[in-house]
Amino acid sequence: MKCPGQDTQYWKPGAIYDAKCPKCEKVVEFFKDDTTRKCSHCGHRFINPQLDFGCASYCQFAEQCIGNLPPELIAQKEDLLKDRVAIEMKKYFRADFKRISHAGRVARYAERIGKSENGNLAIILASAYLHDIGILEAEKKHNDAAAEHHEAEGVPIARGILEKLGAAEPLVDAVCDIVGRHHNPQEDDSLEFKAVYDADLIANLEGEYEEKMVDKDEIREAIENQMLTSGGKNEAEKVLLG
Repeated sequence: MKCPGQDTQYWKPGAIYDAKCPKCEKVVEFFKDDTTRKCSHCGHRFINPQLDFGCASYCQFAEQCIGNLPPELIAQKEDLLKDRVAIEMKKYFRADFKRISHAGRVARYAERIGKSENGNLAIILASAYLHDIGILEAEKKHNDAAAEHHEAEGVPIARGILEKLGAAEPLVDAVCDIVGRHHNPQEDDSLEFKAVYDADLIANLEGEYEEKMVDKDEIREAIENQMLTSGGKNEAEKVLLG
């Protein structure tokens, strides 16, 4: 059975359309499931400007269905993965809205830091959404959510989620490394680790300030001495001191 999106009998008007070649501006006809087409006039091959790879971020049959993605679209596929990871995180925590909210705030800050530092946003956002995913299992097994416990318990859960979503092995390994030690920075940490570490610190300081556990002077000291990136320091100053 074909995916309905790829079976022409389900296609609606507009499934075949024209696009201008970006090199010579001659018209090239595209079917909606074409990944690329070669211009018959100048020979330039370019990406289908209307192609939607939403399902390719999580469907286990994506490669067989649409073939090998052009290199330009691999990053797009990874970017789409973050939305699926966010959904899986929310499903896992169910009604634990406090932890869902924390993960969302960490992801928001991490994305801003990652963009300012030119980090890999797919790794950063997947790690941010999943960084505390081991807390429930840690509480069940160890009767507490200490960092050492929820980091260790989080790795297999994060790996299972990412593998189910069809994430590439290098991305899975990078995310699991961050999840497994996100409270413990080292000298050779990746930029992606640093972005998530800084984002988590911002979110934690924000919560502590709201509960009057720290004051502005203590926040300034933490920004100066604990942040690992300049982007993290800038984001912290905006969020916590602005």
